[in-house]
Amino acid sequence: MPPHRRILALDLGSRRIGLAVSDALGITAQGLPTLHRRNKREDLFQLAKVIRQYDVAEVVLGNPLRMSGDAGDASSRSEDFAALLRERFQLPVHLIDERLTTAEAHRVLDAAEVPGVRRKEMIDSLAAVLILQQFLSTREQNPQ
Repeated sequence: MPPHRRILALDLGSRRIGLAVSDALGITAQGLPTLHRRNKREDLFQLAKVIRQYDVAEVVLGNPLRMSGDAGDASSRSEDFAALLRERFQLPVHLIDERLTTAEAHRVLDAAEVPGVRRKEMIDSLAAVLILQQFLSTREQNPQ
């Protein structure tokens, strides 16, 4: 990956998509404003704007496996969305196990004493940051 291209992480939900982007060197993750879902067409339009703005080279999508590690309905929706992203943007899309990222995001916000009103807006973005950090750490440990 050229050093100037970034990685976009998505925490896919039915109402919102949490977003995070790496720095240009692929070392750190930064949360972006949460995308409020309307319909597939609008969601893809908004994601296209983010991909262009940050010169994204790859996408990481959280895969909500069951605690047993098996795929369920939510995981199937993520796999379908990953296929849609690959087709629409012609970018590599990596599915990464996101078990417990939302719970970890809640723990971080609890520790920071973030009130409930702001939590809803922050939780999805923070979950995407955690997904991206996990991906970046894994990549660092296992360079391609």
